[in-house]
Parts: sequence; structure tokens; C-alpha cells
Amino acid sequence: MFDKRSEKLGTERSEIRELFECANAMRAEGREVYDFSIGNPTAPTPEKVTEELVRLLREEPSARLHGYTSAAGDMTVRRAVARQLQSASGVSMSEDLVFMTCGAAASLVIALTAVLERGEEVVVPAPYFPEYAVFTETAGGRLVPVKTDGRFHLDLGEMERAITERTRAVLLNSPNNPTGAVYGKEELRALGELLRKKGMGYGKPIFLLSDEPYRELVYDGAPPVSPLAVYENTVILYSFSKSLTLAGERVGYLAVSSRCAQKERLFAAMAGAARAHGYVCAPALFQRALASCLSEKCDLGQYRACRDLLHTSLSDMGYACTLPEGAFYLFVKAPRGDGKEFSERAKGFGLMLVPSDSFGIAGYVRISYCVPLAVAEGSLPAFRALLASYR
Repeated sequence: MFDKRSEKLGTERSEIRELFECANAMRAEGREVYDFSIGNPTAPTPEKVTEELVRLLREEPSARLHGYTSAAGDMTVRRAVARQLQSASGVSMSEDLVFMTCGAAASLVIALTAVLERGEEVVVPAPYFPEYAVFTETAGGRLVPVKTDGRFHLDLGEMERAITERTRAVLLNSPNNPTGAVYGKEELRALGELLRKKGMGYGKPIFLLSDEPYRELVYDGAPPVSPLAVYENTVILYSFSKSLTLAGERVGYLAVSSRCAQKERLFAAMAGAARAHGYVCAPALFQRALASCLSEKCDLGQYRACRDLLHTSLSDMGYACTLPEGAFYLFVKAPRGDGKEFSERAKGFGLMLVPSDSFGIAGYVRISYCVPLAVAEGSLPAFRALLASYR
């Protein structure tokens, strides 16, 4: 009677959502909870964004603010996005190849639907955001996870072995969810050379889909290098959810490199994929507000303080974890190598930690530290008691 896969996806929530709902239920019972489950940003939205929204609501006609834009988006913001990407990468970008979307999730769905033919593969470094598998399979493809190195950076040897004639795209996420790894210029350059060589050998381009919702959330050193600068067949998938703390407003974009093979046909396929999935247009009010706010970003001070506190404190307690270079996640090794068991035990101490199994790697938990510093500080006795329970 119903599509079995859709019913399964609707009744079996992701582990992240399950823990988020569990935390809400525990709070309703009056229990103390430290919820590190979901990546829901809490840093204040930049004042300029709020001021621009208020100005538009006061000064612009409501029909313009709340009516449809072009399916691809308002040209003013598309032009501003193209200029920003061109300035950051040094690569010529066109507003005609920018498509405004309902967040990075919509960008992913659109891009994967556009580039994949049934049975083709998408290579992704593991660990990776669990919904990548859902989106890829829905587009008729198959996700191929690839091991990363000890710091969760790219292992080019593993990547080379994974890319075959069935590979249509490589999906990157840097800064990375769930590890916080930020891929450097040289490893991206080497990946670009690998994709170029493989594509020429197979007689077709291999697309690099760069999922960048955490692009501005980098703590140490220079901002990450844009893949646009090192590989021609790149598509940027972006969301303002994290950079401007606008997660619930669902606005982002995809941008096709002006150097991309058959760029006009690819963009047309993406427009068609958006149409097929019912994406009429991205939220009009936020498109127009963002046109003058692209250089803004949220204050990273709260996230940095939580990162430093949790990494230092948990390491001192005896937990094994790598210092995140970006995003707002700490990836922690489970004491006995079983992330699911560790996550379940943590609930008893009021800690909501996401097991890593659905991220394509076993034996870890993800801590989402986009929380008030007081929450991170308050959780430390619970983390200490949790670890002591193993001794």
C-alpha cells in the first residue's frame, strides 16, 4: 500500500533525532540532561542580519518580500554569492550558475539527483554525515565510504582504490561533521589531480561535491581553501544555517564552477532536479536579506570556549579525542570500542552522545558542543562519572 523505504525512513528516525527526542522527554520528567546530540547552532545571529530583516519588513512591499522569486533565486543575491566565491577562490564565477536552495540538504538532494544515473557511485571519506546515504540512495546511486587517516584527513591511496568507472562524484565535507577535520590545500590539490587523472582515464568527468555548511567555523589558522581553486569540476553546496545561525530558516545555495565540464547542462539538470523534488524557490525574505550580509558570520567565541574546555577536560580525564580544527563537534573514542554501548550508558548520566556507527565508522561518539558554555561546564562531573563506571 505504501512505499516501504519511505515508511521505514519515516518510522525509524536517525540516531541523532532519537537522542534529541530522548533528551526532551527526560527534561519533561524533570531530569538533568546535557544534550550534545544535534548540531543546532546557539551563537547569536549577527546583528546586521537582524537589522536587515527588520529594515526589509518595514520598508519593502509585502508582495515583493513574501512572493515567489525565480526558481533559481533572486538575481541580486545570486550575483553577490558569485562575487564572494570568486573573491575567495580566485576562480571566475557566474551568477547564472548559482541556484538558491532550502539549505544545504536541498542542495545535496538536487546535486545528487542531477549528476547520478542509476547504479552510479558517490565516494565519501568516512566518517560522514549519515543523511548522505539517504540522499544518494534516493537519487538511485550508491554511497562508497573510504577510510581516512589517523587525524581523519584524506587518505589519497584509499581514495584512489575506491574510485572506479562507476564513480560519478566525490562528496567532501570540510570542516567535517562529525570530526571537525579541515582539509588542507595540498591534500585538496592532490585530490583534484587524482580526480582529473581518473576522469580522463574513464572518459567522463568526476564531480567534486563540496558540502560546506561549516565553512566559516574554523578556529586555528587561515580559512579553508576552496576546492574551486584546485579542481575544475567542483560544485559548492552551502547553507547559512551555521555561519549566521539561521538553521530553521532553511536557506543556502549550490554553485557550479565556471570551469566545470558541460556547466550549462549540469546547471539545467540541477534546476530540473529542484523542480522534480518540489523546491519552488528558497525563502524569499531571507534571500533578499542575505544579499548584503554575505560577509557576516556568527561569533565563534562560544564554540571555541566549549571546544577548548571539553577537549582539555575530557583528555585530562582519560578520554581519547582529537582537537577539532573546525565545525562544532568533538569525536571521542568509546572506552571499550563500542559507540552504541557507550552512548546508551551515557544516557544514565544525563549525557546525550551520538554513536558513530551511522557515520560510517564504529567505536566513537560525536559530541555537538554548540551549546552554552554553562552546559559544557556542568556536564564535566557526568563525563567523569561515566568514565569511572568503566573502571
